[in-house]
Amino acid sequence: MTSTVQAPVFNRGIDFSKPVFILLAAVLAVLVILPLFWLMVYSFTDIDRNVTFDNFIKLVTDRAMRRSFGIAIGMAALVGILACVVATPMAWLVARTDLPYARFVRILVTASFVTPPFLGAIAWEILAAPNSGILNILYRWIFGLTDGEFLFDIYTFTGLVFAISCYTFPYVFTLVANALDRVPSDLEDASSILGAKWLTTLRRVTFPMVVPAMLAGALIAILQALTMFGSPAILALPAGFHVITTKIWSLFQYPPKLELAAAAAIPLLLLTIILLRGQKWILGRKGYTVLGGKSGAPRVTELGKFKWLAVAFVFGILCLTVIFPYLALIKTAFTETIDAPLTWESFTLKHFNFVFFEFSATRLAVFNTLLLGVLTATICTVIALVVSYLVSRKSVAGAGILGVLATAPVAIPGIVLGVGLFLSYANPTFMLYGTLWILLIAFLTIEMPAGYQQLSSAFQGVHPELEEASRILGATRLKALWQITAPMLRTSVVATWCFVFIGTIRELSATILLTTANTKLVSVIIYDLNESGDLGAISVLGLLLLVVSFIVVYIASKMPLGAGRLQPRG
Repeated sequence: MTSTVQAPVFNRGIDFSKPVFILLAAVLAVLVILPLFWLMVYSFTDIDRNVTFDNFIKLVTDRAMRRSFGIAIGMAALVGILACVVATPMAWLVARTDLPYARFVRILVTASFVTPPFLGAIAWEILAAPNSGILNILYRWIFGLTDGEFLFDIYTFTGLVFAISCYTFPYVFTLVANALDRVPSDLEDASSILGAKWLTTLRRVTFPMVVPAMLAGALIAILQALTMFGSPAILALPAGFHVITTKIWSLFQYPPKLELAAAAAIPLLLLTIILLRGQKWILGRKGYTVLGGKSGAPRVTELGKFKWLAVAFVFGILCLTVIFPYLALIKTAFTETIDAPLTWESFTLKHFNFVFFEFSATRLAVFNTLLLGVLTATICTVIALVVSYLVSRKSVAGAGILGVLATAPVAIPGIVLGVGLFLSYANPTFMLYGTLWILLIAFLTIEMPAGYQQLSSAFQGVHPELEEASRILGATRLKALWQITAPMLRTSVVATWCFVFIGTIRELSATILLTTANTKLVSVIIYDLNESGDLGAISVLGLLLLVVSFIVVYIASKMPLGAGRLQPRG
Protein backbone atom coordinates (compact mmCIF):
# COMPACT_ATOMS: atom_id res chain seq x y z
CA MET A 1 0.00 0.00 0.00
CA THR A 2 1.42 3.30 -1.02
CA SER A 3 0.59 6.73 0.22
CA THR A 4 0.87 9.98 -1.63
CA VAL A 5 1.94 13.14 0.14
CA GLN A 6 0.31 16.20 -1.35
CA ALA A 7 1.81 19.64 -1.13
CA PRO A 8 -0.21 21.91 1.07
CA VAL A 9 -2.50 24.29 -0.75
CA PHE A 10 -2.70 27.81 0.65
CA ASN A 11 -5.45 30.31 0.02
CA ARG A 12 -4.07 33.41 -1.52
CA GLY A 13 -5.25 36.72 -0.23
CA ILE A 14 -6.55 39.39 -2.53
CA ASP A 15 -3.74 40.70 -4.72
CA PHE A 16 -3.88 44.48 -4.74
CA SER A 17 -1.05 44.85 -7.29
CA LYS A 18 -3.29 46.09 -10.10
CA PRO A 19 -5.30 48.57 -7.98
CA VAL A 20 -2.04 49.89 -6.49
CA PHE A 21 -0.56 50.16 -10.00
CA ILE A 22 -3.56 52.18 -11.18
CA LEU A 23 -3.42 54.42 -8.08
CA LEU A 24 0.31 55.09 -8.41
CA ALA A 25 -0.01 55.76 -12.14
CA ALA A 26 -2.71 58.33 -11.40
CA VAL A 27 -0.70 59.96 -8.59
CA LEU A 28 2.50 60.18 -10.64
CA ALA A 29 0.60 61.45 -13.67
CA VAL A 30 -0.92 64.24 -11.59
CA LEU A 31 2.46 65.12 -10.09
CA VAL A 32 4.21 65.30 -13.45
CA ILE A 33 1.69 65.93 -16.21
CA LEU A 34 -0.64 68.47 -14.57
CA PRO A 35 1.97 71.23 -14.01
CA LEU A 36 3.40 70.67 -17.49
CA PHE A 37 -0.10 70.87 -18.98
CA TRP A 38 -0.82 74.24 -17.38
CA LEU A 39 2.66 75.44 -18.31
CA MET A 40 1.85 74.75 -21.95
CA VAL A 41 -1.62 76.30 -21.68
CA TYR A 42 -0.32 79.58 -20.27
CA SER A 43 2.68 79.78 -22.60
CA PHE A 44 0.52 79.47 -25.73
CA THR A 45 -2.40 81.70 -24.63
CA ASP A 46 -2.96 85.31 -23.67
CA ILE A 47 -4.61 86.63 -20.54
CA ASP A 48 -8.06 85.75 -21.97
CA ARG A 49 -6.86 82.19 -22.77
CA ASN A 50 -6.90 82.82 -26.53
CA VAL A 51 -4.27 80.87 -28.46
CA THR A 52 -1.28 83.04 -29.36
CA PHE A 53 2.45 82.91 -30.05
CA ASP A 54 3.03 86.43 -28.73
CA ASN A 55 4.65 85.16 -25.52
CA PHE A 56 7.42 83.41 -27.45
CA ILE A 57 7.80 86.37 -29.80
CA LYS A 58 8.42 88.55 -26.74
CA LEU A 59 11.12 86.13 -25.58
CA VAL A 60 12.98 86.60 -28.85
CA THR A 61 12.44 90.35 -29.23
CA ASP A 62 12.95 91.36 -25.58
CA ARG A 63 16.63 92.26 -25.16
CA ALA A 64 16.54 91.69 -21.39
CA MET A 65 15.15 88.16 -21.84
CA ARG A 66 17.76 87.32 -24.49
CA ARG A 67 20.51 88.66 -22.27
CA SER A 68 19.38 86.61 -19.27
CA PHE A 69 19.36 83.44 -21.39
CA GLY A 70 22.80 84.22 -22.81
CA ILE A 71 24.32 84.96 -19.41
CA ALA A 72 22.83 81.79 -17.95
CA ILE A 73 24.18 79.59 -20.74
CA GLY A 74 27.64 81.21 -20.61
CA MET A 75 27.74 80.94 -16.83
CA ALA A 76 26.69 77.27 -16.88
CA ALA A 77 29.29 76.38 -19.53
CA LEU A 78 32.09 78.01 -17.53
CA VAL A 79 30.93 76.23 -14.37
CA GLY A 80 31.11 72.90 -16.19
CA ILE A 81 34.63 73.63 -17.47
CA LEU A 82 35.89 74.85 -14.08
CA ALA A 83 34.36 71.85 -12.32
CA CYS A 84 36.23 69.49 -14.65
CA VAL A 85 39.52 71.38 -14.32
CA VAL A 86 39.34 71.23 -10.53
CA ALA A 87 37.61 67.92 -9.83
CA THR A 88 39.37 65.59 -12.30
CA PRO A 89 42.95 65.94 -10.97
CA MET A 90 41.60 66.02 -7.43
CA ALA A 91 39.72 62.74 -8.00
CA TRP A 92 42.85 61.14 -9.46
CA LEU A 93 44.94 62.22 -6.48
CA VAL A 94 42.39 60.79 -4.05
CA ALA A 95 41.60 57.54 -5.90
CA ARG A 96 44.89 56.52 -7.50
CA THR A 97 47.80 57.99 -5.51
CA ASP A 98 49.26 57.72 -2.03
CA LEU A 99 47.83 61.13 -1.12
CA PRO A 100 47.67 61.47 2.70
CA TYR A 101 44.22 61.78 4.31
CA ALA A 102 42.40 60.67 1.13
CA ARG A 103 39.45 59.32 3.12
CA PHE A 104 39.12 62.63 4.97
CA VAL A 105 39.12 64.46 1.62
CA ARG A 106 36.20 62.32 0.41
CA ILE A 107 34.29 63.16 3.60
CA LEU A 108 34.79 66.90 3.07
CA VAL A 109 33.68 66.64 -0.55
CA THR A 110 30.52 64.96 0.77
CA ALA A 111 30.09 68.02 2.98
CA SER A 112 30.02 70.11 -0.21
CA PHE A 113 27.11 67.96 -1.40
CA VAL A 114 25.20 68.57 1.83
CA THR A 115 25.77 72.34 1.78
CA PRO A 116 22.90 74.17 0.02
CA PRO A 117 24.41 76.23 -2.83
CA PHE A 118 22.51 79.34 -1.77
CA LEU A 119 24.04 79.04 1.71
CA GLY A 120 27.48 78.70 0.14
CA ALA A 121 26.80 81.86 -1.88
CA ILE A 122 25.90 83.73 1.32
CA ALA A 123 29.08 82.43 2.99
CA TRP A 124 31.11 83.85 0.12
CA GLU A 125 29.17 87.09 0.49
CA ILE A 126 30.49 87.20 4.05
CA LEU A 127 33.99 86.42 2.83
CA ALA A 128 34.33 88.45 -0.37
CA ALA A 129 31.83 91.32 -0.45
CA PRO A 130 33.80 94.40 -1.62
CA ASN A 131 33.28 96.51 1.50
CA SER A 132 32.34 94.15 4.32
CA GLY A 133 33.92 90.85 3.23
CA ILE A 134 36.26 89.30 5.78
CA LEU A 135 38.98 88.65 3.20
CA ASN A 136 38.85 92.27 1.99
CA ILE A 137 38.93 93.54 5.58
CA LEU A 138 42.07 91.46 6.20
CA TYR A 139 43.56 92.73 2.93
CA ARG A 140 43.04 96.37 3.93
CA TRP A 141 44.34 95.73 7.46
CA ILE A 142 47.51 93.96 6.27
CA PHE A 143 48.42 96.60 3.69
CA GLY A 144 47.06 99.63 5.56
CA LEU A 145 44.56 100.57 2.81
CA THR A 146 41.49 102.79 2.96
CA ASP A 147 37.94 101.48 3.19
CA GLY A 148 37.31 101.83 -0.53
CA GLU A 149 40.06 99.37 -1.49
CA PHE A 150 39.23 95.69 -2.04
CA LEU A 151 40.87 92.60 -3.47
CA PHE A 152 37.82 90.41 -4.14
CA ASP A 153 34.33 91.22 -5.40
CA ILE A 154 31.89 88.32 -5.27
CA TYR A 155 29.16 90.47 -6.88
CA THR A 156 30.42 89.88 -10.43
CA PHE A 157 29.88 87.35 -13.20
CA THR A 158 33.23 85.77 -12.30
CA GLY A 159 32.26 85.64 -8.64
CA LEU A 160 28.98 83.93 -9.54
CA VAL A 161 30.75 81.28 -11.64
CA PHE A 162 33.21 80.67 -8.81
CA ALA A 163 30.55 80.39 -6.09
CA ILE A 164 28.41 77.95 -8.10
CA SER A 165 31.44 75.87 -9.07
CA CYS A 166 32.27 75.38 -5.39
CA TYR A 167 29.09 73.33 -5.01
CA THR A 168 28.87 71.63 -8.40
CA PHE A 169 32.41 70.26 -8.72
CA PRO A 170 31.53 67.33 -6.36
CA TYR A 171 29.37 65.86 -9.16
CA VAL A 172 32.42 65.57 -11.41
CA PHE A 173 34.66 64.47 -8.54
CA THR A 174 32.35 61.66 -7.47
CA LEU A 175 31.80 60.25 -10.95
CA VAL A 176 35.49 60.45 -11.89
CA ALA A 177 36.66 58.99 -8.56
CA ASN A 178 34.23 56.08 -8.90
CA ALA A 179 35.38 55.49 -12.48
CA LEU A 180 39.02 55.50 -11.37
CA ASP A 181 38.21 52.99 -8.65
CA ARG A 182 36.92 50.64 -11.36
CA VAL A 183 39.84 51.02 -13.78
CA PRO A 184 41.69 47.66 -13.65
CA SER A 185 45.38 47.77 -12.82
CA ASP A 186 46.11 45.13 -15.47
CA LEU A 187 46.01 47.66 -18.32
CA GLU A 188 48.22 50.14 -16.47
CA ASP A 189 50.68 47.36 -15.55
CA ALA A 190 50.81 46.28 -19.20
CA SER A 191 51.57 49.87 -20.21
CA SER A 192 54.41 50.03 -17.68
CA ILE A 193 55.81 46.69 -18.84
CA LEU A 194 55.92 48.04 -22.38
CA GLY A 195 58.10 50.91 -21.17
CA ALA A 196 55.62 53.74 -20.68
CA LYS A 197 56.26 56.17 -17.85
CA TRP A 198 53.51 56.83 -15.30
CA LEU A 199 52.55 60.14 -16.96
CA THR A 200 52.24 58.45 -20.35
CA THR A 201 50.15 55.66 -18.80
CA LEU A 202 47.93 58.24 -17.16
CA ARG A 203 47.45 60.16 -20.40
CA ARG A 204 47.00 57.23 -22.79
CA VAL A 205 45.39 54.51 -20.62
CA THR A 206 43.82 55.79 -17.40
CA PHE A 207 42.45 59.16 -18.48
CA PRO A 208 40.64 57.95 -21.64
CA MET A 209 38.78 55.38 -19.54
CA VAL A 210 37.35 58.07 -17.22
CA VAL A 211 36.56 60.67 -19.89
CA PRO A 212 32.91 59.52 -20.15
CA ALA A 213 32.46 59.90 -16.39
CA MET A 214 34.09 63.35 -16.49
CA LEU A 215 31.87 64.54 -19.34
CA ALA A 216 28.77 63.14 -17.64
CA GLY A 217 29.73 64.96 -14.44
CA ALA A 218 30.33 68.15 -16.41
CA LEU A 219 26.84 67.96 -17.91
CA ILE A 220 25.35 67.51 -14.44
CA ALA A 221 27.33 70.54 -13.21
CA ILE A 222 26.13 72.57 -16.22
CA LEU A 223 22.55 71.48 -15.61
CA GLN A 224 22.74 72.39 -11.92
CA ALA A 225 24.17 75.82 -12.73
CA LEU A 226 21.67 76.50 -15.50
CA THR A 227 18.62 75.70 -13.34
CA MET A 228 19.87 77.17 -10.05
CA PHE A 229 17.99 80.09 -8.51
CA GLY A 230 19.46 80.74 -5.06
CA SER A 231 23.09 81.61 -5.85
CA PRO A 232 22.25 83.88 -8.84
CA ALA A 233 19.55 85.64 -6.83
CA ILE A 234 22.02 86.31 -4.01
CA LEU A 235 25.03 87.30 -6.13
CA ALA A 236 23.81 88.33 -9.60
CA LEU A 237 20.94 90.63 -8.66
CA PRO A 238 23.12 92.94 -6.50
CA ALA A 239 25.57 93.00 -9.42
CA GLY A 240 22.79 94.27 -11.69
CA PHE A 241 22.21 91.35 -14.04
CA HIS A 242 19.76 88.47 -14.37
CA VAL A 243 20.10 84.84 -15.35
CA ILE A 244 17.05 83.07 -16.72
CA THR A 245 15.92 81.63 -13.37
CA THR A 246 15.96 85.00 -11.63
CA LYS A 247 14.29 86.57 -14.67
CA ILE A 248 11.43 84.05 -14.45
CA TRP A 249 11.12 84.83 -10.74
CA SER A 250 10.98 88.57 -11.48
CA LEU A 251 7.99 87.98 -13.80
CA PHE A 252 5.98 86.92 -10.73
CA GLN A 253 6.52 90.30 -9.06
CA TYR A 254 3.76 92.89 -9.33
CA PRO A 255 2.31 93.20 -11.89
CA PRO A 256 2.72 89.46 -12.59
CA LYS A 257 3.30 88.30 -16.17
CA LEU A 258 2.33 84.65 -15.82
CA GLU A 259 2.02 83.93 -19.53
CA LEU A 260 5.51 85.27 -20.25
CA ALA A 261 6.93 83.38 -17.24
CA ALA A 262 5.41 80.15 -18.55
CA ALA A 263 6.82 80.77 -22.03
CA ALA A 264 10.27 81.55 -20.59
CA ALA A 265 10.21 78.27 -18.69
CA ILE A 266 9.78 76.18 -21.86
CA PRO A 267 13.28 76.79 -23.35
CA LEU A 268 14.81 76.04 -19.94
CA LEU A 269 12.86 72.77 -19.83
CA LEU A 270 14.04 71.85 -23.34
CA LEU A 271 17.67 72.65 -22.49
CA THR A 272 17.41 70.42 -19.43
CA ILE A 273 16.07 67.52 -21.49
CA ILE A 274 18.86 67.97 -24.07
CA LEU A 275 21.55 67.95 -21.36
CA LEU A 276 20.10 64.84 -19.72
CA ARG A 277 19.89 63.05 -23.06
CA GLY A 278 23.48 64.07 -23.75
CA GLN A 279 24.62 62.65 -20.44
CA LYS A 280 22.81 59.37 -21.10
CA TRP A 281 24.30 59.18 -24.60
CA ILE A 282 27.83 59.76 -23.30
CA LEU A 283 27.54 57.09 -20.63
CA GLY A 284 25.87 54.71 -23.06
CA ARG A 285 28.14 55.16 -26.09
CA LYS A 286 31.51 56.01 -24.59
CA GLY A 287 31.85 53.35 -21.96
CA TYR A 288 34.62 50.78 -21.76
CA THR A 289 34.31 47.07 -21.07
CA VAL A 290 37.10 45.05 -19.55
CA LEU A 291 37.31 41.49 -20.82
CA GLY A 292 38.83 38.75 -18.75
CA GLY A 293 38.82 37.52 -15.21
CA LYS A 294 39.06 39.37 -11.96
CA SER A 295 41.46 42.27 -12.23
CA GLY A 296 43.90 43.39 -9.60
CA ALA A 297 43.45 46.18 -7.11
CA PRO A 298 43.64 49.74 -8.46
CA ARG A 299 47.22 50.77 -9.12
CA VAL A 300 48.52 53.36 -6.65
CA THR A 301 50.94 55.97 -7.95
CA GLU A 302 53.56 57.21 -5.51
CA LEU A 303 53.72 60.99 -5.56
CA GLY A 304 57.22 61.16 -4.08
CA LYS A 305 58.53 64.72 -3.87
CA PHE A 306 55.21 66.04 -5.26
CA LYS A 307 53.19 64.62 -2.36
CA TRP A 308 52.96 67.81 -0.33
CA LEU A 309 52.35 69.91 -3.42
CA ALA A 310 49.35 67.64 -4.11
CA VAL A 311 48.24 68.02 -0.49
CA ALA A 312 48.43 71.81 -0.86
CA PHE A 313 46.33 71.68 -4.05
CA VAL A 314 43.63 69.50 -2.50
CA PHE A 315 43.63 71.42 0.78
CA GLY A 316 43.33 74.70 -1.15
CA ILE A 317 40.23 73.43 -2.99
CA LEU A 318 38.68 72.23 0.26
CA CYS A 319 39.38 75.58 1.90
CA LEU A 320 37.54 77.41 -0.86
CA THR A 321 34.57 75.03 -0.97
CA VAL A 322 34.09 73.90 2.63
CA ILE A 323 36.48 75.16 5.30
CA PHE A 324 36.45 78.93 4.65
CA PRO A 325 32.65 79.13 4.07
CA TYR A 326 31.90 77.10 7.22
CA LEU A 327 34.31 79.16 9.32
CA ALA A 328 32.73 82.35 7.95
CA LEU A 329 29.25 81.21 8.96
CA ILE A 330 30.44 80.18 12.44
CA LYS A 331 32.34 83.41 12.97
CA THR A 332 29.41 85.58 11.82
CA ALA A 333 26.95 83.66 14.00
CA PHE A 334 28.97 84.31 17.16
CA THR A 335 30.13 87.92 16.71
CA GLU A 336 28.36 91.27 16.74
CA THR A 337 29.41 92.29 13.22
CA ILE A 338 31.34 90.76 10.33
CA ASP A 339 34.42 92.93 10.88
CA ALA A 340 34.60 92.12 14.61
CA PRO A 341 37.39 89.64 15.53
CA LEU A 342 36.35 86.34 17.08
CA THR A 343 37.46 86.99 20.68
CA TRP A 344 35.85 86.58 24.10
CA GLU A 345 35.08 90.30 24.10
CA SER A 346 33.21 90.16 20.76
CA PHE A 347 31.59 86.77 21.42
CA THR A 348 27.80 87.00 21.50
CA LEU A 349 24.68 84.87 21.34
CA LYS A 350 22.41 87.71 20.29
CA HIS A 351 21.88 86.26 16.80
CA PHE A 352 20.75 82.95 18.32
CA ASN A 353 18.46 84.82 20.71
CA PHE A 354 16.98 86.81 17.83
CA VAL A 355 16.45 83.77 15.60
CA PHE A 356 14.96 81.42 18.17
CA PHE A 357 13.17 83.78 20.57
CA GLU A 358 12.59 87.24 19.05
CA PHE A 359 11.97 86.49 15.37
CA SER A 360 8.50 84.97 15.35
CA ALA A 361 8.76 83.61 11.81
CA THR A 362 11.60 81.25 12.73
CA ARG A 363 9.62 78.75 14.80
CA LEU A 364 6.93 78.42 12.15
CA ALA A 365 9.54 78.09 9.38
CA VAL A 366 11.48 75.41 11.30
CA PHE A 367 8.26 73.51 12.02
CA ASN A 368 7.13 73.73 8.39
CA THR A 369 10.55 72.66 7.12
CA LEU A 370 10.87 69.63 9.40
CA LEU A 371 7.24 68.61 8.86
CA LEU A 372 7.53 68.78 5.09
CA GLY A 373 10.92 67.08 5.22
CA VAL A 374 9.57 64.12 7.19
CA LEU A 375 6.33 63.84 5.17
CA THR A 376 8.09 64.14 1.82
CA ALA A 377 10.81 61.65 2.74
CA THR A 378 8.30 59.13 4.10
CA ILE A 379 5.73 59.37 1.29
CA CYS A 380 8.38 59.54 -1.44
CA THR A 381 10.26 56.53 -0.06
CA VAL A 382 7.08 54.43 0.20
CA ILE A 383 5.97 55.33 -3.33
CA ALA A 384 9.48 54.78 -4.73
CA LEU A 385 9.71 51.41 -2.97
CA VAL A 386 6.43 50.13 -4.40
CA VAL A 387 7.10 51.55 -7.88
CA SER A 388 10.60 50.04 -7.93
CA TYR A 389 9.18 46.68 -6.90
CA LEU A 390 6.44 46.66 -9.52
CA VAL A 391 8.83 47.77 -12.27
CA SER A 392 11.75 45.49 -11.38
CA ARG A 393 9.58 42.41 -10.87
CA LYS A 394 7.33 43.21 -13.86
CA SER A 395 4.43 42.01 -11.73
CA VAL A 396 1.81 44.06 -13.59
CA ALA A 397 1.45 44.55 -17.32
CA GLY A 398 2.62 48.04 -18.25
CA ALA A 399 4.51 48.55 -14.97
CA GLY A 400 7.34 50.18 -16.92
CA ILE A 401 5.21 53.29 -17.35
CA LEU A 402 5.52 53.87 -13.60
CA GLY A 403 9.30 54.02 -13.95
CA VAL A 404 9.01 56.56 -16.75
CA LEU A 405 6.65 58.76 -14.73
CA ALA A 406 8.79 58.48 -11.57
CA THR A 407 11.93 59.46 -13.49
CA ALA A 408 10.40 62.21 -15.67
CA PRO A 409 10.61 65.05 -13.09
CA VAL A 410 14.41 64.91 -13.24
CA ALA A 411 14.05 66.83 -16.52
CA ILE A 412 11.96 69.58 -14.90
CA PRO A 413 14.06 72.38 -13.34
CA GLY A 414 12.87 73.54 -9.94
CA ILE A 415 11.93 77.02 -11.11
CA VAL A 416 9.98 75.55 -14.06
CA LEU A 417 8.14 73.17 -11.76
CA GLY A 418 7.37 76.07 -9.44
CA VAL A 419 5.80 77.99 -12.31
CA GLY A 420 3.77 74.94 -13.39
CA LEU A 421 2.56 74.19 -9.86
CA PHE A 422 1.60 77.81 -9.26
CA LEU A 423 -0.45 77.85 -12.46
CA SER A 424 -2.00 74.45 -11.61
CA TYR A 425 -2.95 74.90 -7.97
CA ALA A 426 -3.39 78.65 -7.50
CA ASN A 427 -6.51 78.62 -9.65
CA PRO A 428 -10.05 78.49 -8.15
CA THR A 429 -10.36 74.74 -8.86
CA PHE A 430 -7.81 73.71 -6.23
CA MET A 431 -6.84 76.86 -4.29
CA LEU A 432 -3.82 75.17 -2.73
CA TYR A 433 -1.58 78.23 -3.01
CA GLY A 434 -0.81 79.49 0.48
CA THR A 435 -1.00 76.00 2.02
CA LEU A 436 1.62 73.38 2.81
CA TRP A 437 -0.08 70.99 0.40
CA ILE A 438 1.31 72.74 -2.68
CA LEU A 439 4.81 72.57 -1.19
CA LEU A 440 4.39 68.87 -0.38
CA ILE A 441 3.34 68.23 -3.99
CA ALA A 442 6.35 70.20 -5.23
CA PHE A 443 8.83 68.33 -3.03
CA LEU A 444 7.37 64.94 -3.92
CA THR A 445 7.70 65.75 -7.61
CA ILE A 446 11.26 67.06 -7.28
CA GLU A 447 12.58 64.22 -5.11
CA MET A 448 10.75 61.29 -6.73
CA PRO A 449 13.43 60.57 -9.41
CA ALA A 450 16.22 60.35 -6.84
CA GLY A 451 14.19 58.08 -4.55
CA TYR A 452 13.11 55.82 -7.38
CA GLN A 453 16.58 55.51 -8.91
CA GLN A 454 18.20 54.60 -5.60
CA LEU A 455 15.66 51.92 -4.71
CA SER A 456 15.47 50.62 -8.25
CA SER A 457 19.22 50.02 -8.16
CA ALA A 458 18.85 48.28 -4.80
CA PHE A 459 16.23 45.89 -6.20
CA GLN A 460 18.65 44.77 -8.89
CA GLY A 461 20.82 43.18 -6.19
CA VAL A 462 18.02 41.18 -4.55
CA HIS A 463 17.04 37.89 -6.14
CA PRO A 464 13.28 37.20 -6.02
CA GLU A 465 13.66 33.64 -4.64
CA LEU A 466 12.28 34.44 -1.18
CA GLU A 467 9.46 36.46 -2.68
CA GLU A 468 8.57 33.50 -4.86
CA ALA A 469 8.61 31.21 -1.82
CA SER A 470 6.35 33.63 0.02
CA ARG A 471 4.00 33.70 -2.95
CA ILE A 472 3.90 29.89 -3.02
CA LEU A 473 2.89 29.95 0.64
CA GLY A 474 -0.02 32.22 -0.18
CA ALA A 475 1.24 35.77 0.31
CA THR A 476 0.20 38.49 -2.11
CA ARG A 477 2.86 40.46 -3.97
CA LEU A 478 2.55 43.51 -1.74
CA LYS A 479 2.65 41.38 1.41
CA ALA A 480 5.81 39.70 0.12
CA LEU A 481 7.28 43.16 -0.52
CA TRP A 482 6.59 44.42 3.03
CA GLN A 483 7.48 41.21 4.89
CA ILE A 484 10.34 39.82 2.79
CA THR A 485 11.95 42.29 0.39
CA ALA A 486 11.66 45.61 2.25
CA PRO A 487 13.46 44.33 5.40
CA MET A 488 16.30 43.06 3.21
CA LEU A 489 16.59 46.53 1.67
CA ARG A 490 16.50 48.29 5.03
CA THR A 491 19.79 50.10 4.48
CA SER A 492 18.80 51.34 1.02
CA VAL A 493 15.37 52.41 2.27
CA VAL A 494 16.90 54.41 5.14
CA ALA A 495 19.49 55.95 2.83
CA THR A 496 16.75 56.98 0.39
CA TRP A 497 14.69 58.50 3.20
CA CYS A 498 17.68 60.52 4.40
CA PHE A 499 18.61 61.63 0.89
CA VAL A 500 15.08 62.86 0.18
CA PHE A 501 14.84 64.57 3.58
CA ILE A 502 18.06 66.53 3.02
CA GLY A 503 17.02 67.45 -0.52
CA THR A 504 13.69 68.75 0.78
CA ILE A 505 14.96 71.01 3.56
CA ARG A 506 17.51 72.68 1.24
CA GLU A 507 15.21 73.29 -1.77
CA LEU A 508 14.73 76.90 -2.82
CA SER A 509 14.15 77.14 -6.60
CA ALA A 510 10.52 75.96 -6.62
CA THR A 511 9.84 76.98 -3.02
CA ILE A 512 10.48 80.67 -3.64
CA LEU A 513 7.44 80.84 -5.97
CA LEU A 514 5.07 78.81 -3.78
CA THR A 515 5.45 80.09 -0.21
CA THR A 516 3.41 82.73 1.56
CA ALA A 517 3.74 84.38 4.97
CA ASN A 518 2.14 81.36 6.66
CA THR A 519 4.09 78.70 4.78
CA LYS A 520 7.63 80.07 4.93
CA LEU A 521 10.45 77.54 5.15
CA VAL A 522 13.96 77.97 6.56
CA SER A 523 15.46 78.29 3.07
CA VAL A 524 13.05 81.09 2.18
CA ILE A 525 13.60 82.84 5.52
CA ILE A 526 17.34 82.78 4.83
CA TYR A 527 16.74 84.33 1.41
CA ASP A 528 14.46 87.01 2.89
CA LEU A 529 16.97 87.86 5.62
CA ASN A 530 19.71 88.17 3.00
CA GLU A 531 17.72 90.91 1.29
CA SER A 532 17.60 92.80 4.60
CA GLY A 533 21.32 92.18 5.21
CA ASP A 534 20.98 90.33 8.53
CA LEU A 535 23.95 88.03 8.02
CA GLY A 536 24.20 87.05 11.70
CA ALA A 537 20.70 85.56 11.73
CA ILE A 538 21.33 83.95 8.34
CA SER A 539 24.45 82.26 9.69
CA VAL A 540 22.52 80.84 12.64
CA LEU A 541 19.79 79.43 10.39
CA GLY A 542 22.38 78.15 7.93
CA LEU A 543 24.23 76.33 10.69
CA LEU A 544 20.91 74.87 11.84
CA LEU A 545 20.29 73.45 8.36
CA LEU A 546 23.80 72.02 8.22
CA VAL A 547 23.62 70.45 11.69
CA VAL A 548 20.29 68.78 10.92
CA SER A 549 21.63 67.52 7.58
CA PHE A 550 24.82 66.10 9.09
CA ILE A 551 22.91 64.44 11.93
CA VAL A 552 20.66 62.72 9.39
CA VAL A 553 23.70 61.61 7.35
CA TYR A 554 25.43 60.32 10.50
CA ILE A 555 22.38 58.34 11.60
CA ALA A 556 22.07 56.83 8.13
CA SER A 557 25.75 55.84 8.13
CA LYS A 558 25.32 54.05 11.47
CA MET A 559 22.31 52.03 10.39
CA PRO A 560 23.02 48.26 10.45
CA LEU A 561 22.90 46.33 7.23
CA GLY A 562 19.89 44.22 6.38
CA ALA A 563 19.28 41.15 8.48
CA GLY A 564 19.89 38.79 5.62
CA ARG A 565 21.18 38.64 2.07
CA LEU A 566 20.39 36.26 -0.68
CA GLN A 567 23.34 34.21 -1.82
CA PRO A 568 23.89 33.79 -5.55
CA ARG A 569 22.88 30.42 -6.88
CA GLY A 570 25.77 28.17 -7.81
